[in-house]
Amino acid sequence: MRTVYLGTSDFAAVVLRRLAQSAHRPSLVITRPDRRRGRGQRVSSPPVAGAARELGIALEQPEGVNDDAAVRRIAAERPEAVCVCAFGALIREPLLCSHELVNVHPSLLPRWRGAAPLERTIQAGDRSTGVSIMRLVAELDAGPVYRQGELALAGDEDCAALAARLAPLAADLLCEVLDELPEPWEQPEAGVTYAAKVERGERELDPARPAAELARTVRALTPHIGAWVATPEGERLGVRRARVAADVTAAVPGALREADGALLLDAADGALELLEVQPAGGRAMDAGSYLRGRVRR
Repeated sequence: MRTVYLGTSDFAAVVLRRLAQSAHRPSLVITRPDRRRGRGQRVSSPPVAGAARELGIALEQPEGVNDDAAVRRIAAERPEAVCVCAFGALIREPLLCSHELVNVHPSLLPRWRGAAPLERTIQAGDRSTGVSIMRLVAELDAGPVYRQGELALAGDEDCAALAARLAPLAADLLCEVLDELPEPWEQPEAGVTYAAKVERGERELDPARPAAELARTVRALTPHIGAWVATPEGERLGVRRARVAADVTAAVPGALREADGALLLDAADGALELLEVQPAGGRAMDAGSYLRGRVRR
């Protein structure tokens, strides 16, 4: 089958590599433009751009995928299917009506439609998740579903680890759908939930919430967004790994303190033990190293 591929992230790069090995190898890859990223603001390409270059597939990075030039470039390939995976921008008309748009979505639709399904899955404490291969329509992630695959959550994995487990499943399901062209089914109205984009204010851990919820938030935002807590000095301390502290009674919710060599954040119903932290402008370190540094200061 002739295909064009739209994707951006590491997750999408894994799917692209698998698709390129199949009978549906894309003739064209569309991804987002290079951007300045990180503290040094160095220009870097999206992961999918690197994968396309390694695979020797024609690559385009338009400012807008819905722009006339991009629409014409896709049409010139005469694709039988346009595959979309973690592209990171809304696709509008005329692309929606001009091509069969097969979308890879990392949740069990209709649960967690929207921009941040992996983060919301972890934050909610879901016991399972999966991948849905669906037809893209104008309404957000509401199109009919061709196929789904499910897996159980390990219970302690962060967002990157969950994505790494889901990506191979997504790739296999996409290839199966393109092989078999099954009849899609409409999503039920019951059970619809929305995975809103993670906002800046959600990164600060709220000690008024239960410790288990805070631990899930840390995992959901690691490593790509990052959670943080305020130190007594008013600085932001990044939190990269944390767990519910066993048998600890909260002193004052919001207090950041040391107890028996552990770094604790008192929460609504106990305490969150911070295992790996990152001081502002510094490197990530285990909590013990951070506490020793505080003593030296």
